[in-house]
Amino acid sequence: MAFLSLRALASALALTSLAACGGKDAGTGGATSSGTATTSTGATGATTSSTATSSTSSATTSSASSSTSSTASTSSSGGAGGASSSSSAGGAGGFGGAGGSGVLPTGTRVRIAAANLTSGLVQSYDPGNGKRILQGIHADVILLQEFNVGTNSASELTTFATDACGMDCTYVRGAAGQQIPNGIITRLPIIASGSYVDPQVQNRDFVWAHLDAPGPIDLWAISVHLLTSNPIDRGTEASTLVSLINANVPAADYIALGGDFNTKARDEAALMNLDPVFVVQGPYPIDQLANDFTNGPRTKPYDWVLADDDLSTRQIPVVIGQSTFPHGAVVDTRVYTPLTEIAPALIDDSGSTNMQHMAVVRDFALE
Repeated sequence: MAFLSLRALASALALTSLAACGGKDAGTGGATSSGTATTSTGATGATTSSTATSSTSSATTSSASSSTSSTASTSSSGGAGGASSSSSAGGAGGFGGAGGSGVLPTGTRVRIAAANLTSGLVQSYDPGNGKRILQGIHADVILLQEFNVGTNSASELTTFATDACGMDCTYVRGAAGQQIPNGIITRLPIIASGSYVDPQVQNRDFVWAHLDAPGPIDLWAISVHLLTSNPIDRGTEASTLVSLINANVPAADYIALGGDFNTKARDEAALMNLDPVFVVQGPYPIDQLANDFTNGPRTKPYDWVLADDDLSTRQIPVVIGQSTFPHGAVVDTRVYTPLTEIAPALIDDSGSTNMQHMAVVRDFALE
């Protein structure tokens, strides 16, 4: 494990954080990445295809402003930044595609998380374990699965969204009546939102939101929950997604796709089929023990945050407190240290009764 001094880390990159109180995260750059997490010991109005619904499915705005200049009271503690990522300069498609230039991009930090974090007996966020984890990671865009809270009333869903993300956050959720709908909670203003039909399953859709991101390029976020059944079905779902994206999302815009893919391996057909649009090769997010798997027992790569070729060039290390994850973080409260960095999360939250998976976090600098 490579440990980087705060002095070396603090020299290169200052990022504005959407979530940071006071408007700044102390980012860093310059060192070559070892691929391991480090801890410092110092101090859409798109035209829909025939398979897409045109509704604005449950887009709800809290009373607080969603301006990108706003700040949340649940501030990230900032901290030292990270080493350069081999994917920080992206590279189009293909397993083992082109690596990065070694120079980190600058701009406003946008943190994107995939979160299937329901627990308890009824696949909901009511027990509070998942909400505490989300509060601890301070994401700006949360690609949420199994978005069930209480009776799923508008007030309950709004309260959950603002509790998990901040008072300036809003949400979009799959159609009412779905058993385990996908959703998106975001600090970025929602331009348009809706659902694309997943032809393989009836109890959830692909939920999308067209977001006003920092800078001149918009961000499209898509939250998905692929089938557990078999790799062939997941591959079909992935092919459907690519067709929908090509038909509806402007080529020049950024795209983030994330959620619970239920993939048993990194080279499943679903990933191969997503590869024409997204960068699917590693290095991947890891925890502080260098484990990149995300299911409960930490043996399978179920959960993903994927970026398209353009967005991938904007990747920066994830910095939480004094801990740096060069290629993104897998957050497991059972092994995270110091746990105070992701407060109010508790050590047993990731191991709570029927906790689905681990959160996956990636950061991007947009300008």
